[in-house]
Amino acid sequence: MNGWILAATVALGTGLGTALWGVATGPLRRRVVAQNMSTALACPALLLLSQGYARPSYVDLALVLALLGPVGTLVFARLLADDLADDPPRAWGVTWVVAGFGAVVVGAVCAATGPSPEMVKLLVIGALLIGGNVLASRALSGGFPGAGRG
Repeated sequence: MNGWILAATVALGTGLGTALWGVATGPLRRRVVAQNMSTALACPALLLLSQGYARPSYVDLALVLALLGPVGTLVFARLLADDLADDPPRAWGVTWVVAGFGAVVVGAVCAATGPSPEMVKLLVIGALLIGGNVLASRALSGGFPGAGRG
């Protein structure tokens, strides 16, 4: 076991264990935030596992997850808008912690990869991961001021 695999194990064990607990228990607002955080934690773990096992195909899985994870959260935000309007989630602290973790992982994997086309893919994954997570969290907390419900 190397450091990459150990870091992925810790991220999956603590982060996804906590997210699973959040999805399984509590009010609706905590459940949707936990669902959003689970995809935001699984993507950096896939990047760490990609380095640990030297499997570039895991990077492609991380790219798909970084793209589709926030989209799933936005679908939940739209479908549950009426239920979340009374008591919207407030999880900006968790959002920024997970976004920071994703940025650190993407930076570390980029440094290990070096300048190459793979690095461009990693930077795209990082942008999708952080931007999508922040956008989805904003949508869950009530949307954007001035935007009408369509």
